Amino acid sequence: MVIPVSADLSPTSSCERTHVKTSRQSIWRDLCYDVDMKWVVGIDEVGRGPVAGPVAVCACAIPLVQYKVVEWSGLNDSKKMTVKARNEWYKKVLKLKIKHSVVYKSNIFIDNNGILLAVSSCISEALKNLNLKPKDCKILLDGSLKAPTEYKSQKTIIRGDQKEKIISLASVIAKVSRDRKMEAQHKKHPKYAWAQNKGYGTKEHYKAIKKYGLTSLHRKTFLTKNKIYVI
Repeated sequence: MVIPVSADLSPTSSCERTHVKTSRQSIWRDLCYDVDMKWVVGIDEVGRGPVAGPVAVCACAIPLVQYKVVEWSGLNDSKKMTVKARNEWYKKVLKLKIKHSVVYKSNIFIDNNGILLAVSSCISEALKNLNLKPKDCKILLDGSLKAPTEYKSQKTIIRGDQKEKIISLASVIAKVSRDRKMEAQHKKHPKYAWAQNKGYGTKEHYKAIKKYGLTSLHRKTFLTKNKIYVI
């Protein structure tokens, strides 16, 4: 994999970089002193709250020696980026063949098993799809997310999609991927404006549900909670 860099790729030079933001120094020290670590893996989810469509989780991995020297300019929490900026980073990921996996769980799975199990199942599958040995990975997760216990070296970071760029990257990939799925479904169900709301419970979306009823992609358990649909 080839990634644009701004400095020497040697482990020593990247570990000694002094311009690292304070909030990231402790994580980077942990990575530097773990001699067995080969990969930094970022994980984030998108679509936990919508009333329609799947939840998506992305896990993306970059070799440790390259992590601190990648040019991350313009990358942030996907929610704070423009559509254009997100799409540009998504294209960059594909062009550079950055190792990543996006896994979805459907609204049916969510209704039957709950959103927590849906997200945790996505995380497990996404990590498995990367085909990396757990002992070789430092897993960085956003919010309250957790990786399977076999990944001994993992850290959950509040607002991690703003603080750690590898999590930001996972956030962008997950959002672009899920948004495109909802835009495709909008063509089949245009009355619900999924191209705009991406399945979230906007006033217009709720009005459409009340007027036209539910589709096969709506999360019935979420709508029961919001008193829109009664099972």
